[in-house]
Amino acid sequence: MAMALPGSARRRVGRGRSNESASTAWAITAWIVGLIAFFPVLYMFLTGFKSEAEAVELPPKLVFNPTFENYADVFGIDFWPFFRNSIVASLSSTALVMLLAVPCAYALALRRPKKWKDVLFFFISTRFMPPAGAIVPLYILFSANGDPKLFGFGLDLLNTMQGLVILYTAMNLPIAVWMLRSFLEEVPRDVLDAARVDGAGLFREMTQIVLPMITPGLVATMFISIIFAWNEFFFAFNLASVGTSTVPIFMVRFVTGEGLFWAKLAASCTMGVLPIVLLGWVAQRQLVRGLSMGAVK
Repeated sequence: MAMALPGSARRRVGRGRSNESASTAWAITAWIVGLIAFFPVLYMFLTGFKSEAEAVELPPKLVFNPTFENYADVFGIDFWPFFRNSIVASLSSTALVMLLAVPCAYALALRRPKKWKDVLFFFISTRFMPPAGAIVPLYILFSANGDPKLFGFGLDLLNTMQGLVILYTAMNLPIAVWMLRSFLEEVPRDVLDAARVDGAGLFREMTQIVLPMITPGLVATMFISIIFAWNEFFFAFNLASVGTSTVPIFMVRFVTGEGLFWAKLAASCTMGVLPIVLLGWVAQRQLVRGLSMGAVK
């Protein structure tokens, strides 16, 4: 004969079933949202294997004869120089961003100066201006002679890779500082106190103790910086020449006066997205850990 469970045991069983149902519901929701987010990428990938006539058909065909003609056309019109420029601009600017953001975020998180909140606001306020509002001053400043009435000098960085690297560094530095500061605030103060008691200096404390503890956060910050630099279009379109243009500028070639070549555009977009997807796949474990740091106290 089965014995009746006590009231507390029944409540625990009920809570367990409720938590299991909630977890299942959240998992289903996550899958649905993930599929919705992934659908445009899948559509772009499939369109790259269609002919131009099939690419514009409505409703779109899910079953078709794939062709590699679009990818052959993409590689046949000098895709690699644009790809190389994107790699150089993204990696170089990210290296500079991390070199500058790490000590800055370290100071704001663990050795806070006076009015550190004002400094943080100043960093993020540089992102408030729309890019269109900064393009004219930047164009004049980057030109060879500048404008005597405004600056009195020019940097001669127009249509150069150095100009893009400096610009991307300035764009991504505020976000990197804010991200790294949130990661650094999770470092236990007891560990730092123990290191200082043992005689660790500032450089050793930062490089040998603090940074290894926030490695996932460093990877996440680097990944975000690379993505922003890789996808940037507006400034590269207005301040770079053909020889220094990046992958997003290459895609504009398929938007012509004759029409929009959807299949070739999709193929070029797939080639442009593929390196970031592969990088994210390789570093996914560190990215998940880094992006979740600071979410739970």
